[in-house]
Formats: sequence, C-alpha cells, structure tokens
Amino acid sequence: MVGTNAIRGRRVGAGPMGEAERGETAPRVTVTYWCANGHETTPSFAHDDALEVPAEWDCPRCGLPAGQDRENPPEAPRTEPYKTHLAYVKERRSEQAGAELLDEALKAMRGRGIGKGPRAGD
Repeated sequence: MVGTNAIRGRRVGAGPMGEAERGETAPRVTVTYWCANGHETTPSFAHDDALEVPAEWDCPRCGLPAGQDRENPPEAPRTEPYKTHLAYVKERRSEQAGAELLDEALKAMRGRGIGKGPRAGD
C-alpha cells in the first residue's frame, strides 16, 4: 500500500476560505480601459464616496496608455530621438553665429600662443 499524506499539495493554514475568516469584502467598482493596440484592461477599485477613477491606465500587455473610450484610445507618447550635444547647439545658434564664435575663440587662442605649432599634414 502506498503511503499518502492528507496535506499533500496544500499550504499551511489553507482551508475553506470565506468571508467568515477574511471579513467582508469591500464594495468594488470595475472600470474598463482600452489602449491603442486594442488591449482591454479591467482593474477594480474599492468603492467609497471619494472615489476618483483615473482617466488613463497603463496597459499591462504593451505599456501604452489606455483610456475608457474604446473608439478613441489615447495616443502613444511620442519619443524624441537621441540628440548629440552638437544638435542642441545647432538648435540655439545659426551657422553664421557659430562661425563668428569659432573665429573669436581661435583669435583668443592664437593670442595666447596656442595653435601656432606645426599643423597636421604639413
């Protein structure tokens, strides 16, 4: 005869769980959200007088924002491409202003004796 264990596959303290042991459940409100990819998410919130349901919820499947209007879900946030330091400088200065600053800096360097040595390629 094979030995059996009566609590096999059960957790310690596991038993018939019901409201008698846990207490009464709080009243819940479920809200459905849809993202731009058509995923449906239905979180539930504890219902009380001060309940403020969020207008948007992050989709757990794709991470896009989800809204309560199935036909008009929120648009995906626009991500800006990585910009180099030079790209930011070019946004702030025109080509002419950049050339003037470069000439000014070169004159100042040459005035201090920097940059008068042999040039590369000579």
